[in-house]
Amino acid sequence: MVAKRIVLSKHALEQMPARGATREEVETAIASGERIMAKSGRVAYRKNFSFEARWKNRYYEIKQVMPIVIEEGDKLVVVTVYAFYFGGPG
Repeated sequence: MVAKRIVLSKHALEQMPARGATREEVETAIASGERIMAKSGRVAYRKNFSFEARWKNRYYEIKQVMPIVIEEGDKLVVVTVYAFYFGGPG
């Protein structure tokens, strides 16, 4: 099976740094994350990464990256990227 090309929209590129996600994490989430249906026929890919660092003045053990994708022929267009942070001292 030939992998589809991943294209990041302008919005996704703008949101990734603000949410703490990297291009590598987005591509890894798409390649090996859990595939779930999202709104409007879009697809979300969810993947947890070991984080063990601070984000916005709080320590977290896990970062979950979730790109939202539209499948267009031979490419996957990432329309936005979410990042969620879990774990650490309460």
